[in-house]
Amino acid sequence: MFLFALCLSLGTLVSSGVSLEFRYHDTVEVERYLRDVNNTFQFTHLHSIGKSVEGRDLWVLILGKNPAEHQMGIPEFKYVGNMHGNEVVGRVLLLQLIDHLTRGYLSDPLVTRLLNSSRVHILVSMNPDGFESSSRDCMYSQGRFNKNGIDLNRNFPDAFSKKESGGQEIEVRAIMDWLKTESFVLSANLHGGAVVASYPYDNSNGGSELQRGSSVAPDNDDFKEGITNGYYWYPLPGGMQDYNYVWGQCLEITLELSCCKFPPESDLPGLWDANRAALLAYMQQVHLGVKGQVLDAEGNPLQNALVEVEGRQNLCPFRTDRHGEYYRLLLPGNYTFKVTFPGHQVLTETLTVPYGPDSFSALAHNFQLQRTTATSPSTNHPTQSCTPPQVWRPLEGNSPSLGPSGVTILLVLQALWNTMLL
Repeated sequence: MFLFALCLSLGTLVSSGVSLEFRYHDTVEVERYLRDVNNTFQFTHLHSIGKSVEGRDLWVLILGKNPAEHQMGIPEFKYVGNMHGNEVVGRVLLLQLIDHLTRGYLSDPLVTRLLNSSRVHILVSMNPDGFESSSRDCMYSQGRFNKNGIDLNRNFPDAFSKKESGGQEIEVRAIMDWLKTESFVLSANLHGGAVVASYPYDNSNGGSELQRGSSVAPDNDDFKEGITNGYYWYPLPGGMQDYNYVWGQCLEITLELSCCKFPPESDLPGLWDANRAALLAYMQQVHLGVKGQVLDAEGNPLQNALVEVEGRQNLCPFRTDRHGEYYRLLLPGNYTFKVTFPGHQVLTETLTVPYGPDSFSALAHNFQLQRTTATSPSTNHPTQSCTPPQVWRPLEGNSPSLGPSGVTILLVLQALWNTMLL
């Protein structure tokens, strides 16, 4: 019944009253579609995170059991499409994903469990101005840049650059502000022009992270078969992926989905069929690892507490959010955690982490800290968060483990890549 009502309301965006058409929709049509979806389905919430240079809204549709606000223990996931305006496959796939999720909720078991256990944010187009100016050429169309002629994927503050970051474009500032409002755990940025999955780091300053041509984070184990370290593929300063990874405490990867940046519309159904299962499988990986709160002796949440995994040194220490919550993406195994907060005893605990995606939940575990006494050890960690821009310098000595999360991205990508027909 609700699907039929949605199809009636979508007008020219639907075909045969059943599903979203496989064609390219302009910005006005996309906004109309998103508004109609939001008005039809109570498990969605639509908001704009900012504007483009030409004043177009950057619309984000949130899907979940409680879409309007964060719920304790529910991880935040996001997909971002069309960062380069002429790379359009991701834009199409995200619209089709919205259609699939809205039609499948409460009828498709996988979709239902995904939306009941996580909060999914979808930004269909980060660069609507570029899309509107693009031409339909497979490889050489214009529209990559924003209205100001800036590559948005070179415009973020860079942890590895020795230069001042300079001014950020309005679309980039919108993403940076967005990351401050949500504690995202896992993300993917959809591109085109190649067929590959790229993981952090995208850049290096020649420090100890640079190993055999790759810029190595602790999530670097055994990548192969269409998967590459971003820096090894080609160095990319100012990228969104590294910004998420270093400063957002969010593991983001880049998915290049099609050799043709602007393929014929007749190719779109096949591209959706080839990627649908993988997009869903990747969303499920948000449940890897451990989640919970850091609490004081009275059970009050502690914001900005450090939650560190032994053997992993992060460019920016991993900290609890305003709810005292933490999320650590981790493969199954045994891990020793060190939790610190000023005025409290250092807490060290070893946890056995199961494979969370099977049960649609990471291991839930709260850390409770006790106040320091005259003889108990305490922490000297500052309470101020690590915020960009800052210049990161090479570390002395042996190569550290770097990165904000302890997941081996291979597992995340294998779940995605093994089901992706490329």
